[in-house]
Amino acid sequence: MVRILLTGMSGAGKSTLLAELTRRGHQTVETDLDGWTDGNGGPWDEERMTVLLAGHPDVIVCGTAENQGRFRERFDQVVLLSAPIDVLIDRVRARTDNPYGRTSAQQDEIRRYVRDVEPALRRMATLELDGRRPVSELADTVDALT
Repeated sequence: MVRILLTGMSGAGKSTLLAELTRRGHQTVETDLDGWTDGNGGPWDEERMTVLLAGHPDVIVCGTAENQGRFRERFDQVVLLSAPIDVLIDRVRARTDNPYGRTSAQQDEIRRYVRDVEPALRRMATLELDGRRPVSELADTVDALT
């Protein structure tokens, strides 16, 4: 039983991978939904995350937040899902379930995050996966961690 954080930039495929892991029977939490943040890309609700991690030794948490480093030691594995910037931008332009990334300003923001934030996520990660790989292969790799 392990706690896994699945993190990465917008468009890397985190939500798609999380959906497959949920389908496979894992307990999962998508922090972009259900009030885990302020809804504007802000930090996780720290009290709520503390309760979740204290009570669930076998959960996969998906998201990227400015305060996720405060929880690093509570995760057994941190999986960074990454992809080249052109792939990220193409994906956020095309998705229909999340409006973030459609404007030029948001795409510039993603580029800045890749430059400034992703290196910190990489240092925190125990494993980096290429988000261009088939979701079934990515899920198999995460399954092997549990």
